[in-house]
Amino acid sequence: MINDTPFPYELLPLGDSAVILRLAGGISIETHRIVSSLTAAIEAQPFAGFMECVPSFAAAAVHYDPLLVSRSRAGDELMHGTIFETVCARLKACLSKELTSAADQVTRMVEIPVCYGGEYGPDLSFVADLNGLSEEEVIAIHAAGSYLVYMLGFAPGFPYLGGMSEEIAAPRHQTPRTSIPQGSVGIAGKQTGVYSVSTPGGWQLIGRTPLALFRPQEEIPSLLRPGDSVRFKPITSQEYMLYIEGEL
Repeated sequence: MINDTPFPYELLPLGDSAVILRLAGGISIETHRIVSSLTAAIEAQPFAGFMECVPSFAAAAVHYDPLLVSRSRAGDELMHGTIFETVCARLKACLSKELTSAADQVTRMVEIPVCYGGEYGPDLSFVADLNGLSEEEVIAIHAAGSYLVYMLGFAPGFPYLGGMSEEIAAPRHQTPRTSIPQGSVGIAGKQTGVYSVSTPGGWQLIGRTPLALFRPQEEIPSLLRPGDSVRFKPITSQEYMLYIEGEL
């Protein structure tokens, strides 16, 4: 552990071209804010060879080009150390400086329309029965929440959302489906998320959005980013088709 910052963290190798910066705390909003601040600091002061920083719940993966790092070490006091040691030293120097408060970072509120139940949410009745609720109550609770995008993962643009009410929590399917339609909104444990692409998966499906969360043709291919806030807006099946046809 390194304790020269207000928060303890450790640096671990991830293969030969990345470093894991792992915080000591568990998953929480405060840990997320620290991860966001660390990511912003590293991206604002990229070292020679830096490629990208990928945040997760309580860590960030810092990817680098070993060849470019090696070439940049002339005159570096660690030029005789390993590439990993050089990258760690540069990260420590960056993180020893004052970090931008997560409260000062720009965040977005993104509204996602969802058609709940029926063919779009085949597991809505299961979630309702499991929690002793009606389907309408599950929809109301799910749509009333404000959700934090902790991280993207599993599939391109797939958001892991925190903040769901435990009143509608439900376990994953014991046997995952082999194919889940793009846009499906699911529940797994105390989390909710949106399938950004068609993929196998085991979450309980309660609805579907007509919005594309992964848009590879765009400069920024993911609709959502870590740190965004998400709200779900219930729509009818007719409105769903209007979104698909581009009329809404």
